[in-house]
Amino acid sequence: MKEIAGEVFSIAKENKPVAGCTVSKSIYDGKNYITYFSLAPETDISAEIFPYHKLIIVAEGCLEVYGTENYQRKLNAKEGILTPTDTPIGMRTVEGVVYTEISVGKEDYMNNAIGAGEVFRLAELVPYQEGKIINMDVVHNDKMKFVVMSFDQGTGLSEHAAPGEALIFALDGEGVIGYEGKEHKIRAGENFHFAKGGLHSLKATERFKMALLLTLV
Repeated sequence: MKEIAGEVFSIAKENKPVAGCTVSKSIYDGKNYITYFSLAPETDISAEIFPYHKLIIVAEGCLEVYGTENYQRKLNAKEGILTPTDTPIGMRTVEGVVYTEISVGKEDYMNNAIGAGEVFRLAELVPYQEGKIINMDVVHNDKMKFVVMSFDQGTGLSEHAAPGEALIFALDGEGVIGYEGKEHKIRAGENFHFAKGGLHSLKATERFKMALLLTLV
């Protein structure tokens, strides 16, 4: 991924829209590409037909996903949508928006909790439970996994290394990420990148939810 590993950052703050423009920044070019988009107020990406889904995660602002037959869905920060395939789909915004787009193949596993074309809140996909960590696979194939997790206060993951790169989306609460011997506080709305093989751990200093996007090469 084209992100610095081992530092807390913000997709929203680091990809501010440019007046009158739409901007894209590719951070991963694999089968399931990952791209950041920044749309200035009153801009539009024309509707086009794609043979794959797009998993959209809004970081800041408000996005309208639109298509034919009066199809319109509005997404706010921390909301997502899995776009339908083989039908014209476009993106537009009145106030401006920053979002992440991940391509998802028709053949990829998709959890039944997610319906194509319908808006969902990532943080609401999993509940909190006392003393427990809850994990939901949202989408996966042999090269990518997108997971949403909840951690009760005081729970966490011991130090380990992932077989690929990972991008964290903090959704609720606060935690501490240990990465290669250093601790990093992360709060809702912030992000973190693990390099392949990077030793890391997680401790929930309060109840904490996050999404994890893992890419395998």
